[in-house]
Amino acid sequence: MTEYLNETVFTWGGVPLKFGAGAVDEIGHDLGQQGASRVLIITDPRVAAGGVPQRVADAATAAGLTVEVYDRVHIEPTDESLAEAVEFARQSAWDGFIGVGGGSAIDTAKAVNLLTTHPGELHDYLNKPIGEGKTPPGPLKPLVAVPTTAGTGSESTPVCVLDLLGLKVKTGISHPRLRPTLAVADPLLTLDLPPAVTAASGMDVLCHALESYTAKPYSAFPRHSPETRVAYCGSNPISDMWAEQTLRLIGRAFRAAVLTGGNLAARTDMMLAATFAGMGFGNAGVHIPHACGYPIAGMVRDYVPDGYPPEPLVPHGQSVSLTAPATFRFTYPTDPDRHLRAAELLAPGAVRQPDPREQLPAVLAELMRDIGIPNGTAAVGYTEADTEQLVAGALKQQRLLNVAPRAVGAEDLAAIFRESRTNW
Repeated sequence: MTEYLNETVFTWGGVPLKFGAGAVDEIGHDLGQQGASRVLIITDPRVAAGGVPQRVADAATAAGLTVEVYDRVHIEPTDESLAEAVEFARQSAWDGFIGVGGGSAIDTAKAVNLLTTHPGELHDYLNKPIGEGKTPPGPLKPLVAVPTTAGTGSESTPVCVLDLLGLKVKTGISHPRLRPTLAVADPLLTLDLPPAVTAASGMDVLCHALESYTAKPYSAFPRHSPETRVAYCGSNPISDMWAEQTLRLIGRAFRAAVLTGGNLAARTDMMLAATFAGMGFGNAGVHIPHACGYPIAGMVRDYVPDGYPPEPLVPHGQSVSLTAPATFRFTYPTDPDRHLRAAELLAPGAVRQPDPREQLPAVLAELMRDIGIPNGTAAVGYTEADTEQLVAGALKQQRLLNVAPRAVGAEDLAAIFRESRTNW
C-alpha cells in the first residue's frame, strides 16, 4: 500500500432533509417511521410562547406518539442549562427527541440525547483541551431538528456549542453521531423573527459559509487513520459546493429578509442557506471568526441586544461576525482567487477595491452596516484592555484554529481583535 504523508481522503456526511412550507405538520409521521413512540420536545420559552412547539406536539400526538415538552432551554446554552435539561430528561424514558427553535434548542437536544443515551458527564465529551474529547460509545436515539431561525445550521451539523460559565468561554462537542436523524425546515416558522434576530442569525450562516470555504484544504492535513478521522476535515469539493450556493442565496435574500420580514421568498432562501451552510461547514469546519466569537460571547458584561431576552448577551451570530472582516484580510494570501470569488458570489458587481485584499472585508462591512450588526467589538463593550483575555479565550479553541488556512498565534489574534474594534 502506498504511504502518504498528507491526507488523500475526505469524509462528508449529511442529514436527511424535509424542506418547505408546511413541512413541520408531517413530523408525527416522520418520527413514527424512525421507530419513536415516546418523544421529548426541547425548546426555549420564547419559541414556546409563539406556539410552534405545541403545533409540533399536536402533530406528533395525532400520529399516536406520546409527547412531553421541555421549554426551559437557555438562549446561548450554558453548562448549567444543559445539566438542567439532562436532569429533566433522565426522569423518564424517551426513545426520540425533537429540538424546536434556534441552535440553542437543537444543540441542547443533541446534548440531552447524548447524555441520556450513554452514561457520562458533559465534561467527558467536551472538545479538548477544555474537556476530555471522548467519542460517544455508540449510536444515539432518533433526533428530529426543527429550526425556527435561519442561522446556526445546527439541524445539519454534528456539533453542540455551549458556554462554560466558570471559564467564561464557549466550547462544544463535535462528533458525527450528534447529527440529527432528520431536519424539518419550514420557512413559515421564521416569518415573525425580529429584524435584529434575523440579522444575527444570518451572519452566522454567512460566517459558516465563508469559513468553511476558506478553511485549510483537507489535503493539507497530516494523514489520518480510519479511527482518528474527525468531523471537521477541511475544505473539500462537496463542502465547497454547498458554501458557494449559500453565498449566492445570501447575496440575493439577506437584506430583504431583515428589512421586509414578511417576504416569504427571502425567508425561504435564507432557510435554505442556513441548511446548505450546515452541510458545508459541518464537514469542512469553521475557523478564526468562530474561535474569536466564543470569548466575545463568553466575556460579555453589559451589552443587551435588541430582539433577545433582556440580559447581557452577545448573540452567537453577532459574536462570530465581528472579527470576520479582519480575519479574511489575514487569510487572503492563502488563496486570493477563492477570497475574491467569495466576494463576487456574495455581492455580484460590487465596487472593486484598489487593494484586492480588501474586497471581501469591504463587501462584508457594507452588508453588516446595512442590516444593523454592531460596528465592531467596541460596540458590544470591549476595549483594548480586554485584548489579552480575548486572545486567551480564542487560543482555547484549537480544534477550530487548526482548520484555519494559515497558522495563527497569539500575536495574530491580537492584531485581528484590534482591527475589529471598528469595522467601518
